[in-house]
Amino acid sequence: MDSIPLKKPKVEMEENNQGENEGEMSLEEQEEALIALVEHRSKEVDHLKKKLLYYKTELEGTERKLHDSKKQLARLRSQHSETGSGKAVSNGIRDVKVEHISASPMHIDEKLPRTQAQSKPQLLIPAIHPKIAQPPKSSEASLRASIGLGSRSLASVSTQSSKVKRDITPTSFLEKRTGELQDKVVKRKLEQKEHKDLIPLIRGCESSCIVRFQPGIHISSQHKRKLRSLALCPVNDQLLVTSALDGVVNLWQLQAKGSNVSLLSTSDCVSPKQRRWPEDIAWHPYGDRLFCVYTADAGDSQISILNLNSSKEKRVTFIEAKPHLKGIINSIEFLPSVDIHFVTGGSDHAVVLWTENDGENLWKPKALHRNLHSSAVMGVAGMQQKQIVLSAGADKRIIGFDLSTGRADYKHQIESKCMSVLPNPSDFNLFMVQTGAPERQLRLFDIRLRQTEIHAFGWKQESSESQSALINQAWSPDGLYITSGSADPVIHIFDIRYNGRNPSQSVKAHQKRVFKAVWHYSAPLLISISSDLQIGLHKIA
Repeated sequence: MDSIPLKKPKVEMEENNQGENEGEMSLEEQEEALIALVEHRSKEVDHLKKKLLYYKTELEGTERKLHDSKKQLARLRSQHSETGSGKAVSNGIRDVKVEHISASPMHIDEKLPRTQAQSKPQLLIPAIHPKIAQPPKSSEASLRASIGLGSRSLASVSTQSSKVKRDITPTSFLEKRTGELQDKVVKRKLEQKEHKDLIPLIRGCESSCIVRFQPGIHISSQHKRKLRSLALCPVNDQLLVTSALDGVVNLWQLQAKGSNVSLLSTSDCVSPKQRRWPEDIAWHPYGDRLFCVYTADAGDSQISILNLNSSKEKRVTFIEAKPHLKGIINSIEFLPSVDIHFVTGGSDHAVVLWTENDGENLWKPKALHRNLHSSAVMGVAGMQQKQIVLSAGADKRIIGFDLSTGRADYKHQIESKCMSVLPNPSDFNLFMVQTGAPERQLRLFDIRLRQTEIHAFGWKQESSESQSALINQAWSPDGLYITSGSADPVIHIFDIRYNGRNPSQSVKAHQKRVFKAVWHYSAPLLISISSDLQIGLHKIA
């Protein structure tokens, strides 16, 4: 049930009682009551505007898909009428399927034999393309959609943010654009909901595509202890954050299309009691706040909110709720939905859903499950196509919890402990799980298939055999590549179309172990962090 209707009678009652008690209340008290009422009505208006935008965008997308389906049907019928045979119908269906696959980043030519087409896949890596808008059915438009550049809202954010003067602080920049970004992020989420069927491409090529990189640039992270997290802002492609064991979260701005980064601000985010560093961080979908998770031991605060719009003295606040019972909270992720929710997974075997209530920093936690895992939950994430929350645990279990039914819809157990889970950004049925098995660290699964592993690949570590949960992976925006950190000073890159189990390439990136390397969603760039306390910028040639 919607939270607004529940509160509506109370507000109306207060509004009615206000007239009766007007004589008893001072002018100051009346003013405070009216201010609270105005704030409540404003939130109601904003909530309804978001719903209106959601359904309007859904209608436009569905009408476009209906139009495309009608065109395919007309083409199929015309081919059938020309040949007048059952064989023609079969060929027509095959043409439609090949056209659908060609819209994916492989661009297979219909005239080539299957083996020949697969032997020479075209490499498509995130890159900045011309500003001229293209028709949605063209191959270039499908390319832009596959790398995350098809969203007009992103283009608008990127264009406008590039005009901001460098002397403007990030706080003032975000303050001026918070309302605008809220509308844009809702629209962006809806525009990104087009599913691309990448699973048929997995292991379809005997050779992998090599990504060409320019010599990397390394910048001091300004952290005093080892880095822990790296995250790109979801709505402003110039901003990123890093966190480390010193408890500091640094906000960075990319310069010159990824040729350099400049430090914008530093925030002390250690927990109030145990002085713990953030174990994991996540951007709020509006891009104006950062959420950090800590530990449930000794009654310490479990989640902090770093508000980039606030003054430095009041920038970090802590949520009062403490639903996790013990141990480290290992993972935090916002769900890919219009409504704002995030999930956390901890060493107490629990997966907790957090929902934003009215009022700043008021979040209501709800334990989705505490007994489905028998050991620490190491990673959590939300699927796009269904209201499913994935969790991966050290108990070797992978759980998909359906929010609509309130029960586990997907259960799978493998032979090795799981360290993280990461859904594919383009194929909404595909997700990856990091495991502790040497040379088989990365596993691909289809949410529709039970007890089935689609592919497994990994690497052989030179420095040690131990598998670290601090080594993280990232999908490329088109969903075809995975980058992984390593206990060695290299970035491993995997092409999911390659039928081999080894990395398609390994890039020398740092002097010590690489924790994470993320693909920039609008520039041809990889950004990495390492225990050498450096941030690496690796431009794709």
